[in-house]
Amino acid sequence: MFVNFFLDLRKAKVPASLREYLTLIEAVQAGTANFSVEDFYYLSRSCLVKDEKNLDKFDRVFAQTFNGLEFASEEVKAEIPEEWLRKIAEKVLTPEEMKQIEALGGWEKLMETLKKRLEEQKGRHQGGSKWIGTGGTSPFGAHGYNPEGVRIGQEKSRHRRAVKVWDKREYKNLDDTVEIGTRNIKMALRRLRQWARDGANLELDLPDTIKSTANNAGYLDLKLVPERRNKVKVLALFDIGGSMDDHIRVCEELFSAARTEFKHMEFFYFHNCVYEKLWRDNKRRHHDFRPTQEVLNTYGHDYKLILVGDATMSPYEIVYPGGSVEHWNEESGEVWLHRLMATYPKTVWLNPVAEKYWDYTPSVQHIRTLMQNRMFPLTLDGLERAMRELSR
Repeated sequence: MFVNFFLDLRKAKVPASLREYLTLIEAVQAGTANFSVEDFYYLSRSCLVKDEKNLDKFDRVFAQTFNGLEFASEEVKAEIPEEWLRKIAEKVLTPEEMKQIEALGGWEKLMETLKKRLEEQKGRHQGGSKWIGTGGTSPFGAHGYNPEGVRIGQEKSRHRRAVKVWDKREYKNLDDTVEIGTRNIKMALRRLRQWARDGANLELDLPDTIKSTANNAGYLDLKLVPERRNKVKVLALFDIGGSMDDHIRVCEELFSAARTEFKHMEFFYFHNCVYEKLWRDNKRRHHDFRPTQEVLNTYGHDYKLILVGDATMSPYEIVYPGGSVEHWNEESGEVWLHRLMATYPKTVWLNPVAEKYWDYTPSVQHIRTLMQNRMFPLTLDGLERAMRELSR
């Protein structure tokens, strides 16, 4: 089984060496994993993975290889998993019951009420409609339902109704080595090309060489010209996490294709809407980020800006200061979008959600208006239209 695991990692392009595999075997024989699947996972990952960009591929291979495997343990534990207890608290409502639950009535009212609840509440609550708790219809808490609320202490979204999340969420970087399922994505991106020759003379100019050799009585006279390069500069901003988890595959394909096609490409991540900071590594985004204004000052007006996101969020996240689902933003998202478009005249937004659904989501309509209708679906036809827009 370990041999198959090692070979599958190599097939997945995780550069694990034979020496690293033997180190893993020695560690297992020494009892380091201690009959624990979790311990073995971290042990094998530390032995076989040298670059964090390969962690996602490692996780997929590990899950496929050891799916369903149970390790025997000398100690029998009678603890009830915490997740079982959490499920007891979850509120399950019918669509008719959900329609009867009313929102508090706006961003200011929601924030004012949350502050009041924090001051008044003294203990844990479950199943209610007022306090911060679990399994109820209160606007504040987890595992319940409310048409507009603040999610607190819940691992991931269930109804996608929260206007703010009071948790530290972690996202994964997009993999730029994903195999492209079709060449058509690359072909669509190739519409955005501006060829030029500059730099050192490195490429053979065959027609001129033949002509010069003939004029030189047959003596070879090599003629070189600068290499022909695509001079287009692209700045790509990718929405990551939350509802974008449904579109990771297509975004990775686009990301991988763009890294191949554009030599001058810079990229950053954001969540839902662009605010005052962007980042390159999702695992360090809380302390290693770039101020958005610094990005605007660093990359000039000649860059083509491509934003990639589903634009699906609470409208408060776009129009209100403090509306960000994860932090308190001093300026609204639409202010930053206006700055981006003022800095980069050639800007488009690629949306992985099918175009026929856009009219049903207020935030998508608002972003589309802010983008002056330069929002395109993340399809082959949408890519071609977006590249034509950027080439004008």
